[in-house]
Amino acid sequence: LRAETRSGMAAGRGAAALRRAWRERRAALLEPRYTPLVAACLCLAEGGVNLWVIRRVPYTEIDWKAYMQEVEGFANGTLDYTQLKGDTGPLVYPAGFVYIFLGLYHATGRGSDIRLAQYLFAGLYLLNLLLVFRIYCRTSKVPPYVFFFMCCASYRIHSIFVLRLFNDPVAMAILFLAINLFLEERWSWGCLLFSLAVSVKMNILLFAPGLLFLLLQRFGLLGCIPKLCICALLQVVLGLPFLLVNPVGYLTRSFDLGRQFQFKWTVNWRFLPEEVFQNRVFHAALLLAHLAGLGLFALHRWHSSKENILNLLKDPAKRKPASPRLTVNNILWQASCVCPLNASAWIVFVLFSSNFLGVCCSRSLHYQFYVWYFHTLPYLLWCTPTTKLAHMPKVLLLGVIELCWNTYPSTVCSSLSLHICHGLILLQLWYGTAPTAVSHTLPPSRKPTAISKKAQ
Repeated sequence: LRAETRSGMAAGRGAAALRRAWRERRAALLEPRYTPLVAACLCLAEGGVNLWVIRRVPYTEIDWKAYMQEVEGFANGTLDYTQLKGDTGPLVYPAGFVYIFLGLYHATGRGSDIRLAQYLFAGLYLLNLLLVFRIYCRTSKVPPYVFFFMCCASYRIHSIFVLRLFNDPVAMAILFLAINLFLEERWSWGCLLFSLAVSVKMNILLFAPGLLFLLLQRFGLLGCIPKLCICALLQVVLGLPFLLVNPVGYLTRSFDLGRQFQFKWTVNWRFLPEEVFQNRVFHAALLLAHLAGLGLFALHRWHSSKENILNLLKDPAKRKPASPRLTVNNILWQASCVCPLNASAWIVFVLFSSNFLGVCCSRSLHYQFYVWYFHTLPYLLWCTPTTKLAHMPKVLLLGVIELCWNTYPSTVCSSLSLHICHGLILLQLWYGTAPTAVSHTLPPSRKPTAISKKAQ
């Protein structure tokens, strides 16, 4: 009898251990506090995936040769920006692109060592991933299992980095480094790197409205001006050799906001007739929609205070306190209303939503542009409160977006599906971050709860 009892107890302990291990395994996939562990495993896996892609999948020449031809002209002494060109046309990126790719030009034997360039971009991929994971660790909003879809599952992103060698990943890696600095409250250094990212490719300007809002919120108008001067000064310093020779040529080529895109490469507007796609009225309508979206989010989602948004122009020390006087009832009310975003998450929400609004209203999205917002999609989907049943539709949205970007050439169905997914994400951001109307007083039937010393 005692032997049977001991065996039964051992079986019970074993079952408890298995249940505990299963609970921990589920927690590692579902709880954001396990993000560093999952991120470390995924980064190791990604190193192997990138090596496999480089060695097994043929490299496809698209823009690398043209990049090398463009910077070779600068290496040979050409400072007139209108004279820098490659096989795909004139140079249309700011000066930071020239300096960075000039370094790659020399490192890869004038651009001839493609395999070395691929290994360098694989290193850039891992660095970019580390910076993104650090942002997600600080925000603690996304369950770790989602990162499996953000890493190994995306064929298009691996292709953009190590099979196409585009400049878009370079700009985004610098941008994510700048966001990490913003989260550390190093705003001056962050603005410097933000401006450097803009100097590689102009798409980074889609984050600029959100950054301007955050600077005004943090420093007020007068305190914001030095940060903006840092951004502008770096652009002048980087472009100075070209500005001294042909300033109009440099500005019109590197910051050409009216450049036309070819209809055959569009991913998002394939369902439109080509004449509508190229129509300036359509472009103006998209710009108005973009500005309207930014205005609505700034007024009703980014600006959480009940005060006039123009108060952001004032010095933060002179603004009226937005919160009421701390009474017992107010303390209890604040404890019962869990804020969905902490300080770091709030910064990331404003920047990522600003960029996403710009992507939704873009005149054209080419395949390499996917990297503009790919790593922000998990945050945009999971930054709002998520029930158990809502996880699967969000994962499905990620899958449909990935499928749309992997459809080549794009079709009417793929471009329409992409817009539907973008619209669903926008609706979730709008309604998921809406302020909840809660009374500041407790119901009369409830007695005031005692407050601990720690709460006081």
